[in-house]
Amino acid sequence: MSRQSLEVLVKYWGYSSFRPMQEDIVDAVIDRRDTLALLPTGGGKSICFQVPGMVLPGLCLVITPLIALMKDQVMHLKQKGIPAAAIYSGQHPNEIEIIYNHAVFGQLKFLYVSPERLVTERFLAIITRLNINLIAVDESHCISQWGYDFRPPYLRIAEIRPYLPGVPVLALTATATPMVVNDIQNKLLFRKPHVIQTSFMRPNLTYNIIHHPDKFGTLERLFQRMSQGSGIVYVRNRRRTREIADFLNSHGITSTWYHAGLDSQQRDERQTAWMYGKVKVIVATNAFGMGIDKPDVRLVVHMDLPDSLEAYFQEAGRGGRDGKESYAWLLTADQDVQQLKTGYNTSFPELQKVRNIYQALGNYLQVPIGSGQGMSFDFDLHAFAKDYNFQVTEVFAALQFFEKEGYLQMTEGVRVPARLFVQCSREDLYRLQVEQPAYDHFIKNLLRSYPGLFTDFVPVRVEEISRKTELPAERVEEYLNKMMKLGYMTYIPVKDKPQLIYLSERQPAENIFLTKENYFDRKKNAALRLQSVIDFVYNADECRSTQLLRYFGEQQQQRCGKCDVCVKRNKMKLSDVEFTAIKTQLFGLLAQRPYPLYEALSRIDGYSEEKALTAIRWMLENRLIEKDSTERLTIKKQLGFDALWS
Repeated sequence: MSRQSLEVLVKYWGYSSFRPMQEDIVDAVIDRRDTLALLPTGGGKSICFQVPGMVLPGLCLVITPLIALMKDQVMHLKQKGIPAAAIYSGQHPNEIEIIYNHAVFGQLKFLYVSPERLVTERFLAIITRLNINLIAVDESHCISQWGYDFRPPYLRIAEIRPYLPGVPVLALTATATPMVVNDIQNKLLFRKPHVIQTSFMRPNLTYNIIHHPDKFGTLERLFQRMSQGSGIVYVRNRRRTREIADFLNSHGITSTWYHAGLDSQQRDERQTAWMYGKVKVIVATNAFGMGIDKPDVRLVVHMDLPDSLEAYFQEAGRGGRDGKESYAWLLTADQDVQQLKTGYNTSFPELQKVRNIYQALGNYLQVPIGSGQGMSFDFDLHAFAKDYNFQVTEVFAALQFFEKEGYLQMTEGVRVPARLFVQCSREDLYRLQVEQPAYDHFIKNLLRSYPGLFTDFVPVRVEEISRKTELPAERVEEYLNKMMKLGYMTYIPVKDKPQLIYLSERQPAENIFLTKENYFDRKKNAALRLQSVIDFVYNADECRSTQLLRYFGEQQQQRCGKCDVCVKRNKMKLSDVEFTAIKTQLFGLLAQRPYPLYEALSRIDGYSEEKALTAIRWMLENRLIEKDSTERLTIKKQLGFDALWS
């Protein structure tokens, strides 16, 4: 490790040493090696590119699809005195141009962009002037069609590599199967394969599945037993977040709820209340959790089956960040698989439905055909779906297709403060003050209160300007808009609603097509991932941790000894070797035909009847085998791909 890396870590982040694997990743990047870093959720991925980004001369280019993450990391870097900026959809063109200028003139150390931005004409025109020292690709699993969040724009990241010969790529992700690991390196044109990863094993996190019709009662009992720390409850739909939070509160368990439909201030307040221990539990959709690093989460509960084991592993992995014993519970009931199938079907609406939604969006936003490119609109997905009688899940799915095809993009509701930039010269502004005395006091106050207005977009607060100028807030807005209309300033009001952005001009609905990769391949891969979830849930024979690790290409030598499967196995007076041998013999028999219990026992060789009976009872209780209508033993039919998705 270079001394400089450690000095940067201490100076800016206050840590005296790197976490496991961080040092190896930082060293590889500084040595200019293309590297894929697999670090678990909470493993400190950002430091792996931020430290070398500071050590190496030049600008670190960070590619991520998540606006909230961009804004959060830029804010934290600026708080450390590190110059950083983000470019994302919905920004004013003047604001973007100023950021480009700062980057070209070496005034930034970090520039965050979306993958779509990389191949724009403007970006490619300046890329060779940016002195880029590193390309950091966050959420790199998005580049693989085998990944659980495939985004076609990621495939174009490699197009910038010829412009930047010798510049290393650092790809980062928390979860990737072996197939995705290879795909990431190939698609990003790694010069040599190079993967650094920590084990996916979480020794302090116990995975449990409980099958019971009364999920609410089970949930209450779990949290009543939790004496210290905090918890997260994940659900699939927004309405149930409040319903479950109210239920927990009514039983004395302080809770709040969180989903993307809340405005940014509400989300911030609820997240803060949970982070600082004012409430014990936060009930949320999967919109919650990105960038959250709360060390004392003792319990993560999933009330519904997840869409993929990758998503489940990431969400469950928010428990036990401090290394103390913590638990992930997945609650299941008989109807869950059918609900999963229903959700799967609505996630892939027919092409005509997708076209109808696209047509309705254009009418709703009043965008004429042939126009709209780059335009941004406040967008309430639920209100739109209600007005046009679409299912919310259909609209959400269609929007994902539109983004991946480059038609439209919906951003999350991230609070962006009002910003102001003075684009005229000081002389022109002074002339306005002389010619329009009514503006004089107002302008002087702005320049005193917000230094830097002539060089950059500066966050401003209308309420603060109103107080200092003794003008009503409405008059302040009026003055700012008037001066923008006159060409003296660019004023961008505060935004906190989701934005719908036209990435390309509006097309006639009949011209909307979905590529095979975007629709049929994604549909097939989604089905395979859901089948992996079902296999995980209904495999009551194998340690939960072992199953998860194998999915991610890692072999575990021993059972965890703590999950629901292992606890039941521990109660048997049988070793793992004995149980496996009896099970193998029994399944060999039952593969031929059903057997009465007494006959099956007589045909198992090498073990006493007592041991064989113990193993068979356990397999019956855990639904590996069952009895048919004539009380004969038979292998239980598993929920299969064809039955579920055909």
